[in-house]
Amino acid sequence: METPKSNRFCCNFCVRAAKSIPVIFILCILSWSYYAYVYHLCINRITSIEVKVTYLIMYHVILFFFLWSYFKTIFTEPGGAPLKFRLSEEVFDDFNKNPINLPRQNAILRDFAENLPIMTFTNTNEHFFSDIRFCDKCRIVKPDRSHHCSVCRKCVLKMDHHCPWVNNCVSYTNYKYFILFLAYGLLMCIYVVATTGEYVAKFWDVTSNMRNQEEGKIHIVFLFFIAAMFSISVFSLFSYHIYLVSKNRTTLEAFRPPKFSEGSDKNGFNLGCCKNIQEVFGKEVILWPFPIRTSLGEGVKFPINKKIPEAQSLLYTDIECSEPSHTIFINDDVTNPAEINAQDLIQI
Repeated sequence: METPKSNRFCCNFCVRAAKSIPVIFILCILSWSYYAYVYHLCINRITSIEVKVTYLIMYHVILFFFLWSYFKTIFTEPGGAPLKFRLSEEVFDDFNKNPINLPRQNAILRDFAENLPIMTFTNTNEHFFSDIRFCDKCRIVKPDRSHHCSVCRKCVLKMDHHCPWVNNCVSYTNYKYFILFLAYGLLMCIYVVATTGEYVAKFWDVTSNMRNQEEGKIHIVFLFFIAAMFSISVFSLFSYHIYLVSKNRTTLEAFRPPKFSEGSDKNGFNLGCCKNIQEVFGKEVILWPFPIRTSLGEGVKFPINKKIPEAQSLLYTDIECSEPSHTIFINDDVTNPAEINAQDLIQI
């Protein structure tokens, strides 16, 4: 029996509303902190005009960059695989004719992926062929470093993780924005702690006139401790992602290294700290602090570590010489690679 459209609409609305709860929570905390900092601290508590203006300007500049990065992370669509990775109806029907015959299915996928820029596989084993990474839900051969997100219901390019706090996949398209969101969030927390700490201390100072001033006191004290707690948690998350950027790994790859034709290698995409950072933030250092797109490549092909056997092939060398370095992307994936002759697969 088919579900009525009205019921499906209500269910979809409830699911979307539930997914938005973490985002709404952050915005509510931010709204209250704005009220506590601007009104109770800067306007009502600080008497010096110079200090008041300085605090307000600095706070609003940081807040602007934080919100800019946050909303860019939320509303940037996760990148999907190009159409050339999708199996045609004819190939897909042929693929499903005999689902028990896995060697035949693998042969069909290998033929289809012959001209696709893939370097990672699944089920790497010295006794078997390398299997092509395939998503039966999206009907695509997975590009390197891409994974299927059950929440977004699509295969996402260079997927890092699905983050409930932004209600979106953190991936190739918005990873820079996510890092900046964490950076400006941490900066805001530290700034609030540093500027409210003096007044929080005076509330407990028996010699201070502020000890008996109750107006706004509870807001400032709570603001100090909440900012301090958030700074600790955000710092740990920010530090971890900076480490991942320096190693050119995603969160998924950190737990499950990508597999090449010769086996798994957690450093398969590690090009050195500087080049790894440039891959996410771009080559123009002056643009790094701004949540605008400066990442290299298209999220489909990624340069690989020269120690990987595939990087030593003449074909890979030709590609590297004929195209700018930032467009040479030959991925590593965290889900399921296998072993296959690289020269049979890397015909771009």
